[in-house]
Amino acid sequence: MLRLLAVDDEQPALEELAYLLRQDSRVEHVTTACDGVTALQDMVQMIGTGERLDGVFLDIQMPGLSGLDLARLVGGFPSPPKLVFVTAHEECAVQAFELEAVDYLLKPVRAARLAEAVRRLQVAASPAAAEPGQEDVIPVELGGRTRFVPQQSVWFAVAKGDYVRLHTVDGSYLVRMSLAALERRWAEAGFIRVHRSTLVSSRHVSELRFEGGRVTLTVGTETLQVSRRHTRQVREQLVHQHRTALS
Repeated sequence: MLRLLAVDDEQPALEELAYLLRQDSRVEHVTTACDGVTALQDMVQMIGTGERLDGVFLDIQMPGLSGLDLARLVGGFPSPPKLVFVTAHEECAVQAFELEAVDYLLKPVRAARLAEAVRRLQVAASPAAAEPGQEDVIPVELGGRTRFVPQQSVWFAVAKGDYVRLHTVDGSYLVRMSLAALERRWAEAGFIRVHRSTLVSSRHVSELRFEGGRVTLTVGTETLQVSRRHTRQVREQLVHQHRTALS
């Protein structure tokens, strides 16, 4: 059961968020704070008294201490709670994921979308809580709808400025986050950096080819070039992984 802190300087939004969180059966307790300074004081007090805090649902644009500033301070705690940003501002997503945010929700928050954020926070706070076979998903906003792209369906990801384009068997999806953040998030799932702008799922690599000094990978139905800088690491990682799978 999760113990959470909800932070927002707009009282109606804070009350609605707290209400929705309390309706979730995975949530044990929700504390609220109306600004970043109060939230920081509450968290310091919780740590001092040994009270458990699993996650913080955090607005970004707040007077005094912004959500991003608060997140940076929280990151210095010995055992920081997991963070979920809840904001009306889409442009801060890259910074949020660089701060290791579990999720990034856009207002107005829909109950189904919030439930997915709670699931992800629960898994991040306690990996043992994940259901067997359950994998990470990336939420993608598409014309007012949210599509959840499962990690296992992603062939590769390509950096596009402040965005990442996820390529899957069903098509491609643009997500506002950095490739570096996605690489850290999926490192344990066999995703390999093959180029400064490309991250590949090793489970979908069917061929490694050397031709005229160039190295390419066949990933799904696509052929991707491996940079010289990454060639040795990619080859060793793929060979090791497939040997391990066969042993």
